[in-house]
Amino acid sequence: MTELSKTISRAMASEYRMRAAELHKWADPLSDEQFWTNPFSHGNSVGNLILHLTGNLNYYIGAQVAGTGYMRNRDLEFSENRRPAKNQVLQNFDETIAMVVTTIENQSEEDWSRAYIAEREPEAKDRFSIFVRCAVHLYHHIGQLIYLNRELLKK
Repeated sequence: MTELSKTISRAMASEYRMRAAELHKWADPLSDEQFWTNPFSHGNSVGNLILHLTGNLNYYIGAQVAGTGYMRNRDLEFSENRRPAKNQVLQNFDETIAMVVTTIENQSEEDWSRAYIAEREPEAKDRFSIFVRCAVHLYHHIGQLIYLNRELLKK
C-alpha cells in the first residue's frame, strides 16, 4: 500500500470517528422522549435522522462495498413509529461506524478506484467518491441534529 493510500485511509477513518463523536455530543443529552420529538412543523426527529444515517451507511458502504448483505428500507427510516430505545439506535449507529471504519481500513490502493454502482446514487463512480459522499451526508445531518438539540433543550 502506498503512502497516499495509507493517508487516505487514516484521514477517512478519522473523519468518520470524529463525526460519530459529534453526533453523540448532540444526541446523548436528549431524553428518550426528546430523541423522538420533532419540535418543528417540518423535518425529522433526532431518532429518525440517526436511523436514516445508519441505513445510509449500511447500504452505500456496508452492502455495496463491504458485501454485508444489508437490505435497506429507506422509507421506514423516516416513518418509524415504534420508537426503538435511544440507546439501541445509538448502539446500531456505533456498530455501523465501526463497520465503515473497518471497510475503509481494508481498502487497498486499487480498491479506492474500483467502479461503484448503487441505487439512488448516480454521482459516485468509484469507492473513494462514495466514502466522501457518505461523510458529507453524515456531516449535513449532524447540522440538523444541532438545531434539533438546541430547540429541544431550550431552557
